[in-house]
Amino acid sequence: MSGGPTIADRLRRRVLVMSPDAGLAAAVRDRLPADWDVEGGADPEALGPWHELLLYRFMVLDLEGQGAYDPLEVLEMLRLEHQINLPVFCVGGDETLRGEAIAARADRAFGREELLEMLPRIAEGFF
Repeated sequence: MSGGPTIADRLRRRVLVMSPDAGLAAAVRDRLPADWDVEGGADPEALGPWHELLLYRFMVLDLEGQGAYDPLEVLEMLRLEHQINLPVFCVGGDETLRGEAIAARADRAFGREELLEMLPRIAEGFF
């Protein structure tokens, strides 16, 4: 973004879904209001400059990255290296991995169905 973000960029309602599972991004899209954009992928380096992450309302981080990335490293990069306080809602994994994600400063960790059920309420908090 040359010249920095515009007011329109800052007002957009969008969520970042980091997952190699396109089905997860589609399910997130289906659970959010129509005026929300869902963006993302599975490569942390392909998400653009880290300062642009501040334009997202929140991130959904798939803990079952299927080898595409290490979710704990993504959290470390966000929280410690770049000191970004973007809300991160983790999904999937077992209880141990969810606990590790919380210890790595994820905001919450859910099973897939639990997250999808909570998404409309989560989105309401980010208007």
